[in-house]
Amino acid sequence: MQMKAILQTEFGGAETLCAGETETPQPGEEQVLIKVAATTVNRADCVQRQGNYHQPPGDSPILGLEVAGTVDALGPGVANFEVGERVMSLVGGGGYAEYAVAYASHVMRVPERLDFHQAACVCETYITAYLNIFMLAGLKDGETVLVHGGGGGVNTSAIQLCKALTPNVAVIITASTGKVERVRALGADHVIDYRTEDFVEGVATATGKKGANVILDHLGGLYLTRNLRSLALGGRLVIIGLMGGAKSEINLAPLMVRRQQVIGSVLRSRPVDEKAAITREFNETVVPLFADGRIEPLIHEVLPLEEAAAAHRMMESSAHFGKIVLEV
Repeated sequence: MQMKAILQTEFGGAETLCAGETETPQPGEEQVLIKVAATTVNRADCVQRQGNYHQPPGDSPILGLEVAGTVDALGPGVANFEVGERVMSLVGGGGYAEYAVAYASHVMRVPERLDFHQAACVCETYITAYLNIFMLAGLKDGETVLVHGGGGGVNTSAIQLCKALTPNVAVIITASTGKVERVRALGADHVIDYRTEDFVEGVATATGKKGANVILDHLGGLYLTRNLRSLALGGRLVIIGLMGGAKSEINLAPLMVRRQQVIGSVLRSRPVDEKAAITREFNETVVPLFADGRIEPLIHEVLPLEEAAAAHRMMESSAHFGKIVLEV
């Protein structure tokens, strides 16, 4: 059976994306087939489109890392879901399509108060923020966290999670000039305009020169030295992206004396069982916050699936604030 999907015959710019048809995937052992109602555009999709971020072995080459929809079919060994249930899930690829396959252990039921557009925003960015800030960096209430790039999906998710799970944490955000007030309205305690201010000085001022206990960074090499200067004694820097380059040179002596940690992290390429454990903890700890309205996914715009190329251009312009949703 054929399904509609966004296809790509060569790597390159957004113009390489086109609507077409391809074979509908079938669920394997411990997998479910989801009839996709909505998916989202993530920065990683743009990197993959350019040929710099390949899908894990066995996953679909079609773009899209998270979906929301209804269970359409169950693979062998799946007993905890029923056909027709509203679900949301991480996928290793294949989100930009009418149907997508997901491991049952990565699938979560959609809270009643969320529609499919909102549910499609949950898995990739909120799980990324929760995994790296709380599970890996171990942010504790009363500490300070610095998150770079305040308008993107992971960063807006991080602000919401920090305020909901650790209300006494001080949240510092770097943002571009046009997004400073929107980031502040979302709950950030201190906002640094990275275009006009030195964030090292901004963090020092906000923390009384103590530094941030946790830093979440997607720029990599460009910010590494300055991040370490902004990190507190015993602080933890988690690097989740390389938009500013993959290489940097640092002085290791201060890192050792100040007992700082640098943690590299990706979500997509983790083994199935690891992602299952992460999903399970997220489902228990964070999904109830969506269910009772303490956190609400932030949507910038909803576009039809066929306009995926336009959505990618929007993502790459960094004009968005929150998530870009594709309606299937």
